[in-house]
Amino acid sequence: MSMISGSPLGDELFQSSSRLKKIEATSLPKPLKTRIISVSNQKGGVGKTTSTVNLAAALAAKGLKVLVIDLDPQGNASTALGIEHGEGTLGVYEVLIEGAEIKDAVAVSPENPNLSCLPATIDLAGAEIEIVTAFERENWHALLKTAIDTYLAQAQASQTKLGLPDYIFIDCPPSLGLLTVNAFVAATEVLLPIQCEYYALEGLSQLLRNIERIQQALNPQLVLSTILLTMYDSRTKLASAVVDDVRHHFPAQTLTSVIPRNVRISEAPSFGRTVITHDKSSVGSLSYLEAAIEIAQKGAQNGR
Repeated sequence: MSMISGSPLGDELFQSSSRLKKIEATSLPKPLKTRIISVSNQKGGVGKTTSTVNLAAALAAKGLKVLVIDLDPQGNASTALGIEHGEGTLGVYEVLIEGAEIKDAVAVSPENPNLSCLPATIDLAGAEIEIVTAFERENWHALLKTAIDTYLAQAQASQTKLGLPDYIFIDCPPSLGLLTVNAFVAATEVLLPIQCEYYALEGLSQLLRNIERIQQALNPQLVLSTILLTMYDSRTKLASAVVDDVRHHFPAQTLTSVIPRNVRISEAPSFGRTVITHDKSSVGSLSYLEAAIEIAQKGAQNGR
């Protein structure tokens, strides 16, 4: 009899193996049309970029085509996906400010041929000032939407090398500035990562008010479709209380899947990978794969 059989470690390994088998046996529905999801939270350190790249990689691993638009000047999503984003790289800045086309700037991630990224360079840090000063007031909010609409039309006409994406994830900066407004106008859905800690809900009402303003003035299609609970520590009562609180207030939007604190998730970006390829059988990877499956299945149930 194995030394670990019946032990906590043995139970964990058995559960992980069972979860992975279930994930691998699940096929995902393709959305009716490209789902454009803005991943946003003005609070930093909530797992926003980590969730963007890992959900994108999880969907790509299940056979769907995914484009990540890195709208955060820090460029961490580009780094995690193994995409070059040094000075001089054609990226989202050139698309927004100089009129470059997404099809010329997008790069395939070494993670998966189904996964591509429009990278962010340091030039993006000054983009908000340039948007305010260089563009007519009635057009500044729709720069990203115009570029995405053009890209999707080209993909429909087979004019892009990567084909039509099933999902576009926009990784927003941790603020509610002009770049985030552009993301909200371009998207049809908002995915909100919330960490399972004390100040988790602080500022949430402000974000919801901003989504409502965008709905009323610029993009009536925009909805808060998904809340993802991150950095969950099952050892603390506080984490469980936050989960219960969020699910009480947002029962339809909150995913059943919860992302735990996990070393593999934290270390993956230093290897230029997502946790999905870094360690597919880790608890962190399994959690993101399950969350991605839930997003795809809930979308199909809601006609998306």
